Amino acid sequence: MYIGKTPIVGNFQKCDALTASATADYTLQVGSTNVVPESVNHMIVSLNGVIQAPTTAYTVSGAVLSFASALTSNDTIDFVILLGNVLDIGTPSDDTVATAKIVADAVTEAKIADDAVESEHLNDNVISGQTALGAVPADTDELLISDAGTIKRVDYSYLKSTNTPYFLIAKSGDQDISNNTVTTVAFNSEHYDSGNGFDTSTYMYTIPTGTGGKWIFYFKILFEGTDEFLTRAQLVRNGTGDQKRFDIYKDPTQNTVQGMCLQQAGDDQAYYISIYHAEGDTQTIDGGGATFCEFSGFRLAD
Repeated sequence: MYIGKTPIVGNFQKCDALTASATADYTLQVGSTNVVPESVNHMIVSLNGVIQAPTTAYTVSGAVLSFASALTSNDTIDFVILLGNVLDIGTPSDDTVATAKIVADAVTEAKIADDAVESEHLNDNVISGQTALGAVPADTDELLISDAGTIKRVDYSYLKSTNTPYFLIAKSGDQDISNNTVTTVAFNSEHYDSGNGFDTSTYMYTIPTGTGGKWIFYFKILFEGTDEFLTRAQLVRNGTGDQKRFDIYKDPTQNTVQGMCLQQAGDDQAYYISIYHAEGDTQTIDGGGATFCEFSGFRLAD
């Protein structure tokens, strides 16, 4: 029940002007496009200044209005108004659908059909305040995005960043590093290798096909003993001569040397860690596992 004037609903359209002639049938158009009334009772037709009675004075079939008898050129069809389905609100005006007008699960339950609601009918706050997702979206969960003004659905799997592939390789035994010799560190025990890129016989990690881009690489090496010396560790890209060099001083209280860098890595390029020192005596790497020595990395972005 309403106090005051009852709200008017419907999709009201005034048809293009019709010129009476020696026929009873006339095609209804709006903007030169045929239109089909909901029924004969969803129309207002005025002929010669008199509102006509539906069914008795006229009928409708599809887009064709048929008067009970043929008119003449002396008659005047004043107007034809289509009411639409007056039980529905019709097509909303641009930027009129607010949050309070949409039930809480309208979006989260994917109840909006393809193209059923166009973006120009939704105001900026239409999605805010709806049911919150309480966990990380599943790959098949759908989000709504605007593609040049058209609302589209997109699976979460296309948007998420997983930082894969990734790997972590450790050492399973000690390794002597001779004086004044560049030596490949023998990382040979896989802990993780999501892209199957590591070769435990060559100690190289090859970027899997299709995963080139910006990669983060990290290494940690633990030396035995308390000698003080300067060591040069390098992340080497095999076959290109490119390398990332780390000059690190090992003191008696800190036997670990480590480094991290961001590299633009290409598909199928191989990376490994080499180490060098010139301190006279042979130095030994402690191969106690990932706690002591590791080589790891993951893809960050394109």
